[in-house]
Formats: sequence, structure tokens, C-alpha cells
Amino acid sequence: MRAPPDDRRRAAGRRGAYTLADVAERAGVSEITVSRVLRGKGPIAEKTRERVMAAVAHLGYMPNRIAGTLASAGSNLIGVVLSSFTNNVFADVLGGIHSVLAPAGYQPVVGVTDYDEVEEERIVASMLAWQPAAMIVSGVDHTPATRLMLQRARGRVAEIMDIDSAPLDLGVGFSHRAAGYDTARHLVSRGYRRFGYVGLDRARDPRAAHRYEGMMRGLSEAGISLVSEAVADFPTSTQGGRKLLADLLAREPTLDAVVFSNDDMAVGGLFHCLASGIRPREGLALFGFNALEIGQALPIPLSTIRSRRGTIGQVAAARILETPQRPIDPVVIDTGYEIVEGATA
Repeated sequence: MRAPPDDRRRAAGRRGAYTLADVAERAGVSEITVSRVLRGKGPIAEKTRERVMAAVAHLGYMPNRIAGTLASAGSNLIGVVLSSFTNNVFADVLGGIHSVLAPAGYQPVVGVTDYDEVEEERIVASMLAWQPAAMIVSGVDHTPATRLMLQRARGRVAEIMDIDSAPLDLGVGFSHRAAGYDTARHLVSRGYRRFGYVGLDRARDPRAAHRYEGMMRGLSEAGISLVSEAVADFPTSTQGGRKLLADLLAREPTLDAVVFSNDDMAVGGLFHCLASGIRPREGLALFGFNALEIGQALPIPLSTIRSRRGTIGQVAAARILETPQRPIDPVVIDTGYEIVEGATA
């Protein structure tokens, strides 16, 4: 009698030992059905797809689409999973990664999640099927299935941009909670007391949520409460920031400071102020996050926090190439950040 998949996996004693047949057996379907689900090919009943993906998640199965071809030569592919391409920050991160990988002969294979953890799960499963030499993934918040796949992946795993939680292997970035806290303390020290917030759905962007938490703690310690906020679920954009600030001020015209989830939104807020005759800083303080070039090139430079995103990409790529084997204990590298005083707060 054939041993159950879990027993065979324990007997194998190594990462990635499950097979397509194991997944099919656990899901109660054929191997062909499993293959079609994983490749997204052909009509599949939703309940069948759910059973297959549940089996994949339970087993931590990772298909090998190039089985046997890399056993001796190794892979020159590095999987890179980013949260967004509409946010310019990630272009800088990717530039830093590429500047290290290209001279070493490695090729980044990029996927974009749009801040969707389920989409991240799909992308990670697809990338790991090609047996990359390593993975670089935005953030430390993942679905349980994604976390299991990354834990069982053969190569290094660098989680970048956020070090507010312990990484699986290598964490490179900074504390967003600390950045939010320092934002609040900086603005309070300048005399602002009636605070508003403009941003995106924090359930979709854990790093923005961490900054919000830090900001709220900083305000609370100063005896200040957030007056109101305007939050939307559309992608980050300058136009979105302009509209959200207009909506916020229509409800709360006496605000004296507004913190934005990022510079894209804050630049839109600045445009609203200029169009409405509101003087930035004197009439309303505006504070962003990321120190994007456009915010610093405006006639009134944006007050914000500069994240060293190019450095984050470079350090993550360099570390996974420098030490291909995972360390016994996870490693955290804090790249820090700095407040850019600007002229809007």
C-alpha cells in the first residue's frame, strides 16, 4: 500500500519532496486536473480549484517546470515580487536589485501583486516552479500558503521594505511603525494639533498600516487625537490624493496638518492647496512619505520621509548572492530613513 503523502514527505526529509501525484491524491482529483489548475489552463470548477489549491497549501508543493535541467548548472533566475508598479518607489527598488544582479550574471523575473496577498501567493507559486536561485519579496505579510512555500524554497528568501516583523530568512528595510511615529513627533514639535490623514485601504497595504499605527501612537503620546481621515481603495495616484484632500477639508476645514500615506497622494494634496488658495505650511501642513523626486522638484518642496529604496534593493541582492545558504537564524538589516523638512510642514 502506498504511504500517505505526509508520511512520504517526512521520509524524504528535504524541501520540495512532494509530487504532483501527492497533490492529486490529497485533493481527490487527477494529476492532469492539478496541472491544469496550477497552469491556469482550461475550464475548472471553482470547488475543484479550491480543493487543489488547499492541497498545494497544506503540502507546500512547488512544481518544478525545469526538473533535471538545473541540478548541476544551477539557476540564474532570481524571483522578485513587488507590490506595485504605479508607485515609483518600486522602480527604484528594482533598479537597485538589477544593479547588483546584472554584473553577477543573474536575471530578475518580476511579478507585481498590486498589494493583493492572494495574487502574491499565485505569483510565488509560479516563480518557485522555475526553481529560482533565490526570491526577493516585498514585505513580511503573506498568506499562510505563501509563507509555507517560501519556508520550503531551496534558495535564499529576502523580504524587503519592512522589518517590523521577523523575516523568514533575510529582512532588509526599516521600521514603518517607527517612521509613522517620527512623523507625528516631528509635526507635533512644530506646533500642529489638528491632524487629518489621507491614504489608501490599509488592509491592502500592511506597510502603510504600520506607519498609520506609529503615527497614532506618536499623536496619542502628545495627547492629540486624529480629527478625521479620507481613505480610498483605488490605486495610489496624484489625482486620488487631490480628491481625497478636497473631500477631507470639506468635512473638516479647520485641520492644520494632514499626513499622507505616500508622496504620490501628498503631491496631489499640494495641487489641491495651490488651486484652492491654501498656503502650504501656514494654511495647512502637508507631509508625505518616500521623498519622490517629483515632490522635491516642485516650487514648494514636499515635507516627507526619505526611504533608501535603491539601497534596500542593492543590499538584498548582494546578501543573497554573497551567502547562498540560509543562516541558522534570520538576519535583519536596517537601512534606516530620514525626515526631509521640505517647505510644506
